[in-house]
Amino acid sequence: MGMFDWTQRPSEVVSQGGVIAPDERLPWPQTAVMGVQHVIAMFGATVLAPILMGFDANVAILMSGIGTLIFFLVTGGKVPSYLGSSFAFIGVVIAATGYAGKGINPNIGVALGGIVACGIVYFVIGAIVHASGTGWIERFMPPVVTGSVVAVIGLNLAGIPIKNMAPTNFDAWMQAVTFVSVALVAVFTRGMVQRLLILVGLIVASVVYAVLTNGLGLGKPLDLSGVAGAAWFGMPGFAAPVFSGPAMLLIAPVAIILVAENLGHIKAVTAMTGRNLDVYMGRAFMGDGAATVLSGGVGGTGVTTYAENIGVMAATRIYSTAVFLVAALIAIVLGFSPKFGAVIQAIPLPVMGGVSIVVFGLIAVAGARIWVDNKVDFSDNRNLIVAAITLVLGTGDFTLRFGDFALGGIGTATFGAILLWAFLGRGAPSRGRTEVADAPVR
Repeated sequence: MGMFDWTQRPSEVVSQGGVIAPDERLPWPQTAVMGVQHVIAMFGATVLAPILMGFDANVAILMSGIGTLIFFLVTGGKVPSYLGSSFAFIGVVIAATGYAGKGINPNIGVALGGIVACGIVYFVIGAIVHASGTGWIERFMPPVVTGSVVAVIGLNLAGIPIKNMAPTNFDAWMQAVTFVSVALVAVFTRGMVQRLLILVGLIVASVVYAVLTNGLGLGKPLDLSGVAGAAWFGMPGFAAPVFSGPAMLLIAPVAIILVAENLGHIKAVTAMTGRNLDVYMGRAFMGDGAATVLSGGVGGTGVTTYAENIGVMAATRIYSTAVFLVAALIAIVLGFSPKFGAVIQAIPLPVMGGVSIVVFGLIAVAGARIWVDNKVDFSDNRNLIVAAITLVLGTGDFTLRFGDFALGGIGTATFGAILLWAFLGRGAPSRGRTEVADAPVR
């Protein structure tokens, strides 16, 4: 089977109902509507990630669309997926650039160089997987490792919104209003509103902020002058990468997380469709890697497959890859709208801080979910020690210095988890009871 297999394009098979397989499609009007739904599903997270890193949101949304088209081409239209901004980059980008949390990141070039390096590593891993299969990755990064590293990404970021995004007491209360708003949407709504819990909660909190500040004068007013003055169409704010050795060494290991995310995505779609997509795993990694390289090369975020779109596919039972072509084209159009970018920049800092608290917490819980879904056995001391050390290294921001280069908490946790498992995993499973494992939680 060649790299680009076009023997069964999605546009060649039209289905009217029931389960729509990846190589089938609905009539084009229905396909277009489904594409809009996928854009809405991925929109909140894809736009939120660049804001948290100080990237141009228009570039990020544009490159998510272009990246999805690249992914479609490299996988031969066989893997249904949308590529959106990856949250795995947030911690390392902030660490590499010293971003303060508001406006465009002044050191964005350094971050982009690291993202390009990460994409190259990711592409190379994909080429190896395409040639040799996925077994070695699953041995190299078992669920205890991937779960620990994903959890650490969220925990390492926890101090940013709390320490840096609430300069006044009013701002701190607005953060609380924001995460409570998101929580209420998550629990008490249903359907598409619930799937858009971050975006809807953000809008509700912004309205509350405007009432309290513009209306009652309790804080810095919401300023929408930039939105009114922005053009409907125009070029996004592209930026060029700067290749800094320390930044690349810090950001490139995120490829490990992207591999884990993509692998999980394909396994999930395989389970939903009943079709074995493992044969496309290497191509999926290469497509995602190539999209990340291109995105980083022009000022965009690193990209990854999106769980939000799995949710939409599971709810609709429509897995047609043609839907994602439509979604990609819509995202590209949005990328060329400065007014859209101005709306994003107008979001108040404490509201973004409250959303960040939720998002970073969800990242940490996603790591724990990997353990639960894969039934990681913590009575085995190998798993226990790998997870315990990794979590504290990342949360405490344990840093190792090599001359002028400093490897921060996420980096030491990532490499530490992999190396610890490589070393400890050679031993036989240890299920003896220990004082630490059996100590009561107080």
